[in-house]
Amino acid sequence: MSEALVLGGGGVAGIAWITGLLAGLAEAGRDVSGAGLLVGTSAGATVAAQLGSGMGLEELYARQAEPGRQNAELMAELDLEDFGRQMAAAMPDAATPGELRRAVGGFALTAATVPEPQRRAVIEARLPSHEWPARAVKLLAVDAETGEPRVFERASGVSLVDAVAASCAVPGIWPPVTIEGRRYVDGGVRSGVNADYANGASRVLLIVPMGQTDLFPVEKSLPDTIAALRASGAEVAVLEPDEAALTAIGTNPLDPATRTPAAAGGRAQGRTTRIDWA
Repeated sequence: MSEALVLGGGGVAGIAWITGLLAGLAEAGRDVSGAGLLVGTSAGATVAAQLGSGMGLEELYARQAEPGRQNAELMAELDLEDFGRQMAAAMPDAATPGELRRAVGGFALTAATVPEPQRRAVIEARLPSHEWPARAVKLLAVDAETGEPRVFERASGVSLVDAVAASCAVPGIWPPVTIEGRRYVDGGVRSGVNADYANGASRVLLIVPMGQTDLFPVEKSLPDTIAALRASGAEVAVLEPDEAALTAIGTNPLDPATRTPAAAGGRAQGRTTRIDWA
């Protein structure tokens, strides 16, 4: 049986919650971290790269939960309602998903952010290894000019740090990432999860820190994508934060202070979570 682990976006809080959830699942005898395919978007791209590094879940969890082990992060404010209004204002005339992605990319290219090297240094510090994992890893980003999605993987010949940084480049918050002369923004501009890139796996587990509602207009909703995966013969399960974890994550998923409570909330949830395959 081929298994895929699909990890969605959710800021530094999402990274911590996913890591805690995986650690809690493993503690309860339901370790899913060894899936043969990892598909990561934004926060999920970070976790996919961390899992692929070979570092154990307990060590990865400690790097999120223990303040003395946490890497330095940049503080950013993200009010989801205000962010939604900004995105709507950036694409008033866009009609198709491709036009919408190009409009968001254009907004990102002109936004005032920290310098690209400063943001890249944060991503470097997040990753235990800067080498691509031996197993299959797909990290999603979007070309800011064309609006076309791009899948970064080992065969792409692109630095793992750059690929993760591109997938995590939230429009208007972090700078688009330059790779091979192109500028890339967050893979969440296409889909918060990009679960269709797990097509072909016989079992697919989706972990979605932001829930099943996309922040951007998408070509196919997550429920429709899940239905398509199931129609292809795959068993699919979805895990999202429970009420206690949502409280721990708080209202600003980009606040580094959320890491400790979000990791603990994820671990507590993982210990008691049953994975329902359908």
